[in-house]
Amino acid sequence: MMLSVKSKTRPKLRAAGHAWQFDAIGTKWWISLFEAIDDARLASIRRDVHKRIESFDKTYSRFRPDSLVTKMSQKAGKYRLPADSGVLFALYKALYDATDGAVTPLIGDLLIAAGYDAEYSLEPKELQTPPAWDEAISYGHNVLTVKRPAMLDFGAAGKGYLVDLVARVLKAHGLTGFCIDAGGDMLVRGRADMRIGLEHPDNPEQVIGIATLANQAIAGSAGNRRAWAGYHHILDPYKLASPVAVKAAWVAADSALLADGLATALFFVAPEVLRRQFAFEYLLINSENKYKCSPGFPAELF
Repeated sequence: MMLSVKSKTRPKLRAAGHAWQFDAIGTKWWISLFEAIDDARLASIRRDVHKRIESFDKTYSRFRPDSLVTKMSQKAGKYRLPADSGVLFALYKALYDATDGAVTPLIGDLLIAAGYDAEYSLEPKELQTPPAWDEAISYGHNVLTVKRPAMLDFGAAGKGYLVDLVARVLKAHGLTGFCIDAGGDMLVRGRADMRIGLEHPDNPEQVIGIATLANQAIAGSAGNRRAWAGYHHILDPYKLASPVAVKAAWVAADSALLADGLATALFFVAPEVLRRQFAFEYLLINSENKYKCSPGFPAELF
């Protein structure tokens, strides 16, 4: 897992299969299928994968003027979300509660004010604490009630969930063995020897260890790439600053959604607290480059 905010080395195929690369939702994707299939079936799979990503992006992206999230930022009201949105919102609410509101989908306006806007201006303005969950939104039965206009941001866990959704597309096509890597949020199914380098957060040319994925997901987060004016892509909504105690975090879990969300939550809450509620393994590097690793984290560190 090469860590550039959330990116990893691309594993090599050892058997017949197919792989393709593309750019989507502002990051690079690499999908590998661990079996040989004919061209017509591959074309159908690729078409459905790209269709699913486009649908997700048009719903949840705060960088698109035509997205549902952008509409929510302009007008209060009730908005119907996709039928699979419940899993995403359930995790966000759980992380919101576990971190005392530090991980919140209501962080969008704060990120924009800090300069992480649709134009990537990286020019900070006046920052303000976002509203509390119950003040601004409520969710139930695939309907999000926006009580006051607010720009939502799903960067903490949305990409991981999209990886899981793409995996559903592959499974629907009868595939059982594959690897999906979306800018570092990675999911492996049907293979037990996927070796991935863990990037040093201070040096993208150096790895600190090798993780071996066995039918699981892994995600990492750090502020070493997407950083500007004293900020990085994670912001504390109360301190109005980016966390500095944790330099990098990796999480291995059953789903990419959980791995992605927890990799962000670990910047705010100790892993022991989160492990009371969630099943995962982790590796942390603090600001002094000291490691903290759970016994079951699937990596050999150098």
